[in-house]
Amino acid sequence: MAGLPPDGQPAPDDGRLPDGALARLGERGFGMYVHVPFCSSRCGYCDFNTYAPGELGSAGRTDAASWLEAALAEVDLAGTVLGAAPGGLPRVDTVFVGGGTPTLLPAEYLAEVKQRIDDVFGLANNAEISTEANPDTVDPASLEALRTAGFNRISLGMQSARSHVLAILDRRHTPGRAVQAAQEARKAGFEHVNLDLIYGTPGETDADWSSSLAAAVAAGVDHVSAYALIVEDGTRLARQITRGILPMPDDDVLADRYVIADDALEAAGLHWYEVSNWAADDGARCRHNELYWRSGDWWGVGPGAHSHVGGVRWWNLRHPGRYADRLAAKTSPAEARELLAAEDRRVEDVMLRLRLADGLPLAVLDATGRAAAGQAMRDGLLAPSDTRAVLTRRGRLLADAVVRAVLP
Repeated sequence: MAGLPPDGQPAPDDGRLPDGALARLGERGFGMYVHVPFCSSRCGYCDFNTYAPGELGSAGRTDAASWLEAALAEVDLAGTVLGAAPGGLPRVDTVFVGGGTPTLLPAEYLAEVKQRIDDVFGLANNAEISTEANPDTVDPASLEALRTAGFNRISLGMQSARSHVLAILDRRHTPGRAVQAAQEARKAGFEHVNLDLIYGTPGETDADWSSSLAAAVAAGVDHVSAYALIVEDGTRLARQITRGILPMPDDDVLADRYVIADDALEAAGLHWYEVSNWAADDGARCRHNELYWRSGDWWGVGPGAHSHVGGVRWWNLRHPGRYADRLAAKTSPAEARELLAAEDRRVEDVMLRLRLADGLPLAVLDATGRAAAGQAMRDGLLAPSDTRAVLTRRGRLLADAVVRAVLP
């Protein structure tokens, strides 16, 4: 999870949730997120809650085995807390293991967490079970083990097909490794394979970006995510830019790269369904991320993981040792939480759903917002419609501005 959370309110030691939140549990689906906080090295642009070797020291519960024990305990806690809902425990529609680098851990560890989720909650018959992976941390044997354990979707951090771009991002895999790993995942039987790309890295040219897109398409994947490089405070990249070693990404260049991506991916049969995501068909969409974008419910397991149930959002302690200590003491690892008012939930719903290809009903907006949506349609930022607000491609480039306009 990126960045630092808000201050929030105290979270109860037993993790209990208000009755009103439990009453709404699962209305828009339910998923589990599992955060693995370990990386072999720190990428210069990353501000996620991750730790490279040596950053945690050797004392306390900070190793992978301690993480596993604590994660399993948190799944049990989630079962206890959510079991108090009027309808009982929901089936789990999606499981997403992220990081960090989940595939630094033995496949058996990830399989054990997935199995505990199934044992406690039960997985839906068509559940999407995903893991993130760095291309150089998987091989045919580990991919086969993950597939055998029930993982059916993998998201590989490709970022670029150009060595000099990977070097600026502090990525260690070779330019061709991500494509090779994607092909190995397909051979292992993964139903869905995603490649993550980043555009706008200092030193990247339009030709570099086109080459990366071509490589991703040639890998035969059914999903591509493409994100503009964001310079996060406190990162190595931010320090390099502040010191003048590297230039700040240019907004006009980022917009041009987005258009290049949309043209190339659409031509290859991958269609946008969220501003930064393209899929071959509806079945290839990342259902776990759609859960977020549609304001569904999920429980986040792991250090720093965020959760949301029925309008209550909370986040865990970020340090793996403190997180594990809490669970060893039979106490919730939540650091704080916030209860969202009805208007807060409506605003977030608009912000997230407007990024989707099917947009949102105009009726969700107030009168001022509907008037702004009408103006956005006249300006070519929203597609003409009497019932829905759907971004045009130009609108996708200015999505934040459109959101601000319809949420005055």
